[in-house]
Amino acid sequence: MGEGARRLRLPTTGSFTSPLHAPRTAAVLGLALGLTFTVCFLTGLLSHLHQHPIGWLTLPSRPAGLYRLSQGAHVITGVASIPLLLAKLWTVYPHLWARPVLASPAHALERLSLAALVGGSLFLLFTGTINIAYWYEPMRFSFTAGHYWAAWITMGGLLVHVGAKVTTTRLALSKRSPDRHGPAGDGLSRRGFLTAVGLTSGVLVVAIAGQTVGALRRISVLAPRRPDAGPQGYPVNRTAAQAGIDAGGADERRFLLSVEGDVRRPLTLDLAQLRAMPQREVTLPISCVEGWSFSARWTGVPVTALLALAGAADGSGATVESMEAEGAYRTSPLNRLQARDPDTLLALQLDGQPLALDHGFPLRLIAPNRPGVQQTKWVRRIVVA
Repeated sequence: MGEGARRLRLPTTGSFTSPLHAPRTAAVLGLALGLTFTVCFLTGLLSHLHQHPIGWLTLPSRPAGLYRLSQGAHVITGVASIPLLLAKLWTVYPHLWARPVLASPAHALERLSLAALVGGSLFLLFTGTINIAYWYEPMRFSFTAGHYWAAWITMGGLLVHVGAKVTTTRLALSKRSPDRHGPAGDGLSRRGFLTAVGLTSGVLVVAIAGQTVGALRRISVLAPRRPDAGPQGYPVNRTAAQAGIDAGGADERRFLLSVEGDVRRPLTLDLAQLRAMPQREVTLPISCVEGWSFSARWTGVPVTALLALAGAADGSGATVESMEAEGAYRTSPLNRLQARDPDTLLALQLDGQPLALDHGFPLRLIAPNRPGVQQTKWVRRIVVA
């Protein structure tokens, strides 16, 4: 046993003979990852700001489908990054065995940035994948908070890594690169390897994008949601039963909506009074953070009309509250632009039919450019501030 242990030799960079472990291959994959990670980070930051507003930053209510576009791009670029990251890690794996481990303070900083970059990337892509697949058991933490801070750490590591490797990358991609013509021999060429990686990313994108891109719906076999399946022909993430809402709790004969807070005339309205008010019909999307979305026709009372009737001051925002007893999204803020947008409704109908209980009967919020989790269902109160 002792003699066998003495004969054990750790691999070195020279132990890996595939010519695909080359700077040019790594540089091309690095550029692709830099693009997808940047888009994913910026769209994810926008999603976080929607769900966790900052007081001094008023997000616009227009374009109405902006969140749908940005969150779709967030999920698609995240999924596309998975094969790119795995291929990149395989390409640069031999450098893990380079000796000495820490050659200088600058080398130590570069290694530290790689730990943040690789660890953060794997964490983000794994948790993001299981989140869109609705597999929450492995996550014993707040997904939004964990994803947010891990994204900043990962992008910090990426910036340091780019700074350390910019000269190497420029040389690897230039005409002076010693491996610019790719590996010789009978093995897979660099072009073939990169094409295979790109096609894998493309297949994954097509297999999931149909949950928001209608033209791809039939072939998106990995999409966890179909935007045409569910109550009234549309999906839901949280059913009434899951929210603790039953038909008795949402009995329209006992239902009352209150509008209160910083108003001159607090209101209490039943469903008959709401239905008697001027109705507005709009076509708006519901866009879920998991990447699926759908557009539908909604009919209801504009929130701005209710605020005017209650005597709220111009420029007021509001908080919309659900009948739910608990839950992270039982209340949802409307900033002053969202509250005054004419298409922000308390909807009574979906595609000309009364709302199904799972879609928020008797009353739900629908507003432009908002995440689905903030389109509050089973609304019972508006508090003006």
